[in-house]
Amino acid sequence: MIPAEVDDLTADWFTAVLRPRSPGVVVTGAEVIDAHSGTTGRARVRLEYAESESDLPNTLFVKLAPFHPRQREFIRHVGIGVSEARLYASLGDELPVRAPRVWHAAFAGDEFVMVLEDLVASGCTFPRPSDDDVTDRARSTVEELALLHAAYWESARFSGDLGWVPERAGFGAGSGKDAGAAKAAGGFVRLALDRFADEMPEAFRRVGAFYAGRAADVLDLWDEGERTLIHGDPHMGNLFADGARTGFFDWAMVSRSPGMRDVAYFCCNSIPSGVRREIEHELLDRYRQVLAARGVFAVFSWVSATSTAAMGDRWQPADVGRGGMERATTAIADLDSVGLLEERLGTRSARA
Repeated sequence: MIPAEVDDLTADWFTAVLRPRSPGVVVTGAEVIDAHSGTTGRARVRLEYAESESDLPNTLFVKLAPFHPRQREFIRHVGIGVSEARLYASLGDELPVRAPRVWHAAFAGDEFVMVLEDLVASGCTFPRPSDDDVTDRARSTVEELALLHAAYWESARFSGDLGWVPERAGFGAGSGKDAGAAKAAGGFVRLALDRFADEMPEAFRRVGAFYAGRAADVLDLWDEGERTLIHGDPHMGNLFADGARTGFFDWAMVSRSPGMRDVAYFCCNSIPSGVRREIEHELLDRYRQVLAARGVFAVFSWVSATSTAAMGDRWQPADVGRGGMERATTAIADLDSVGLLEERLGTRSARA
């Protein structure tokens, strides 16, 4: 059974789903100690066992459908909850990067659930752009992204067991390649322009107007290049630190896409602008070096950050979305991203 509500997270349910990992386990108590909802529902649960189970944790983290009907319908439509559960179910034990340990992941139709490691209980920490060690965190993150991308670079598995991985995450069954999906993508940016244009610099208004009018063309441009498995949403709010090593959670936007999308997304969204200017070339060199040893995307970061900010608290805390939007806007100004888009795509009228 896939639980639809937090009340469905019972001791009997945990007993059933944990037994494949720990045969014979009996869960006698399940207490929800924290629960909240955003793009998914999230619950931290304390478990009690019939006997001492040395290999099982006292607390686990559960992701399930959002608690609010409107958010639940949105997640069903775009399919990212099922994508994340499927990622954990199929690759949770083999990913070459640090990710939450997977105790159970299941999906059926548009329903999903994930039972994951409680990272707080494991002693992990959660980095922020204001941290004193942000430069070292940036280096670790880019190296880890390179390890992830190298493992699945142009993989034949995308024609086999990983054929389910979307080419464009978050667009539902059509993978964002129809006019309606492109129009919807532009709509989020139009909403952000309405909310923030008067208080943001000219680069914000310029790139927003270009993307809103040419979303389909920009989406096609982002698809150019060799494909690999990307996290798709590696802003700092989806990262954790296990000692010096960066780990990744919230894999809902996983896709088979050019790897540089992840790198640009992280660098432009999460590194303070002054630090990014100092180390961006070093980070790109290191990314290429790691790829080599193992065998235009600033606007992508801006669109994601700005769309999130436009939604207020519905997807991320408002201050998190605002900070990412401001850093990404500075990056597109520094890099003249609109000039590059105009060079690559021309200045003709919008394509629906």
